Amino acid sequence: MVTLNDTLDSIMQLDSLSREMLFEILEKRRIEERRQEIFENAQQAKADFKSKKIRGTTAADVISILNDL
Repeated sequence: MVTLNDTLDSIMQLDSLSREMLFEILEKRRIEERRQEIFENAQQAKADFKSKKIRGTTAADVISILNDL
C-alpha cells in the first residue's frame, strides 16, 4: 500500500516544472469533481421539486425564516 508520505516523497523528486504541472492538473480535476457534485445535486433538487418532495418558496419567506433564527 502506498502511503501519502510515500507519494509526497515521490512528488518532491520531480523537477520544479513537473511539480507545478502536477499541482495544476490536480486543481483542475478537483474543480471538475466539484462541478460534477454541484450538477448532481441540482439534478436531484429538480427531481425532488418535480415529485413535490420539496416546494418552492419566496425570497420574503426565506428572509423571514432567517430573521427568526
